[in-house]
Amino acid sequence: MWRLMRGRQATRPEVAGEAAARAAVTVAPVEPDLDAAAFFDVDNTMMRGASIYHFARGLATRGMFTSSDLFKFAVGQAVFRLRGNENPEHIAVARETALAFVAGTKVDDVVRLGEEIYDEVMADRIWGGTRALAQSHLDAGQRVWLVTATPIELARVIAQRLGLTGALGTVAETRDGVYTGRLVGDLLHGPAKAEAVRALARREGLDLTRCTAYSDSANDLPMLSLVGSAVAINPDSELREHARKHDWPIKDFRTGRKATMAALPIAAGVGALAGSVAAGVALRRLYRGR
Repeated sequence: MWRLMRGRQATRPEVAGEAAARAAVTVAPVEPDLDAAAFFDVDNTMMRGASIYHFARGLATRGMFTSSDLFKFAVGQAVFRLRGNENPEHIAVARETALAFVAGTKVDDVVRLGEEIYDEVMADRIWGGTRALAQSHLDAGQRVWLVTATPIELARVIAQRLGLTGALGTVAETRDGVYTGRLVGDLLHGPAKAEAVRALARREGLDLTRCTAYSDSANDLPMLSLVGSAVAINPDSELREHARKHDWPIKDFRTGRKATMAALPIAAGVGALAGSVAAGVALRRLYRGR
């Protein structure tokens, strides 16, 4: 190309372009590390607050339910966070309520709204420090997965927007692209997260001793204890104590007001379901309106 250009009068942009190309430094692609992966909880680990709550908030701005409804769900999540316990009976009731409302909603509607609301409401709530940790695994050639009780459709949107490998989330049964109102199994919460990671490891050929997991909650101890390396991110008091006893790294990206507000809202157990009910109510209204 340069010789051809010398045979005629080269333009200044052409000369500049050729010079830039010659000076460019080529970086070899990262060697894939297919045996290792990283698993990140979402709520208060990757994102401030609860993803399903922020989804419900986005639906509220679209007039799909009232702000007072949203406030009630937020208070419910705060109360759960302060109590720090999970009543299986309450979880079952909240789960069935959420599923009853979402029954008949189209999956495509949830995905479309999830993409819109992520860009509007959630993107600015990603913890930069946690995002950098995820990127460090990607830069090392490892795959990075989100693991969350949030519905899989919303979890996938978050993973895609962050450029991650994929997501493990709660799976609701669908038929012909419409939710039936039943779960496939149960919420991806607590021990279920560990089972999901274990199943994915079998499928992908991962060596769990070379994998890393990140979470803010003691509810995720089954997942954190399953892998070779565990890291506490913005941990609750129980997880912080456990991490110290086991010499796990602790990283807290909360400062000032963010740390004070970290408990509002939390998406774990009943907290996630409260947001699910809010979202379910709104989506049901959307579907009926059509």
